[in-house]
Amino acid sequence: MQFGLSTHVYLPQRLTPALLDTLRTAGAQAIEVFASRHHFDYTDRTAVREAADWFRSNNVSATMHMPIFSEDEEANWSRHTQPTLNLIDTNKGARITAMDEVKRALEAAEQVPFRSCVLHLGRRDDEWDNCALDDALTAIEHLKAFASPLGVQLLLENLTNAVATPENLLEILRVGHFASVGICLDVGHAHLASIVAEAFELLAPRVKELHLHDNHAHEGGLGDEHLWPRGGSIDWKALGLSVQTLSPETTGMFEISYDAETARDIAARFRSAVQLLTGREA
Repeated sequence: MQFGLSTHVYLPQRLTPALLDTLRTAGAQAIEVFASRHHFDYTDRTAVREAADWFRSNNVSATMHMPIFSEDEEANWSRHTQPTLNLIDTNKGARITAMDEVKRALEAAEQVPFRSCVLHLGRRDDEWDNCALDDALTAIEHLKAFASPLGVQLLLENLTNAVATPENLLEILRVGHFASVGICLDVGHAHLASIVAEAFELLAPRVKELHLHDNHAHEGGLGDEHLWPRGGSIDWKALGLSVQTLSPETTGMFEISYDAETARDIAARFRSAVQLLTGREA
């Protein structure tokens, strides 16, 4: 398995080649670029060119996380901002806005060698019904048609809503005949729903990427905390056994919240996390 780090760990800051260097130096074989305009401005030619030059000069794979913040929110962004872009919003105009923003982010793949893009389907309170299924199929079909010529594979992420459960994600893929669309299995989200083992069992054949992070789901925690391993209540020993059932080509991406850590701290925590899962040094 290839292990990487998400730029989510630096989310309040503008993404620069220097920050990417710290993740590479930490041992990351892959980097997930979190597509938020205040962080990685995919509409800014200079920012895109800097990222493209960096990835083409370094032996590190590039993946993308779709934008989840609206442009208005970006102007007043804080770590407490809730995601607003929703590909399956009940309002058609909001769905179109969300798809357009994801397409703007995907355009960066004309220069940056992104191999995949993680998609969110729905927000916390969204319900699973025929409308949600139809809207998900429409969004994926449109975005797949846009992403495929750029060499970007779409990955659907399991969330904590009633739409993006493991079972429903597989139903979306089945009904849409989306053979080329994969899964990003987020273990933190699965832990919040107490379905880590079940999620691996159901999704393993389609998993291309893992989002690895911890939380206190069963200890009255603060929800989706995105902590380093053993910072919460996930059984990382058991998780390591589940990880071994996945394809060796799967990417294990540590998607950690910003906590003003130094580059040295991030490197040490990353190496410890990889060793915890694999028994070997990063």
